[in-house]
Amino acid sequence: MKRFNLDSHMTALIGGAFYPTGHSMIMFPSIEDASRVGHQLIEDEIVSGDEIYLIPPEEILAQITPTTKGHDYPFPSAGTEGNAVANYTRLAREGHAALLVKTRDETVAEKVMAVVRQVPYSTAERYRRLVIEDL
Repeated sequence: MKRFNLDSHMTALIGGAFYPTGHSMIMFPSIEDASRVGHQLIEDEIVSGDEIYLIPPEEILAQITPTTKGHDYPFPSAGTEGNAVANYTRLAREGHAALLVKTRDETVAEKVMAVVRQVPYSTAERYRRLVIEDL
């Protein structure tokens, strides 16, 4: 698993909110469960270690939360990325951790969720072009 570092490919073109197209953001009540699921996804060869990030709550608050703060958009958002970030922020403040997993297509997303569903998770969303899909 890689260390999370927000880059411009993980944000929306308009407004700059967190929007990692081609990835799924999955949050867990504990970092231990997130780490265990992440390692299982790699061991089961569903994704490689380069396609998954373990994100502790403090990194969500430091890197993802600010992507929607302080913006004064001239137009309303076309999507729900602001609501998603607000939900991640709320969960991170409660100590939840996340996995950000590259999900190239529906098949990979389904395989990822089959492993995720083995433990309690808080939320799971897949970022596709122009739509955030609940998993």
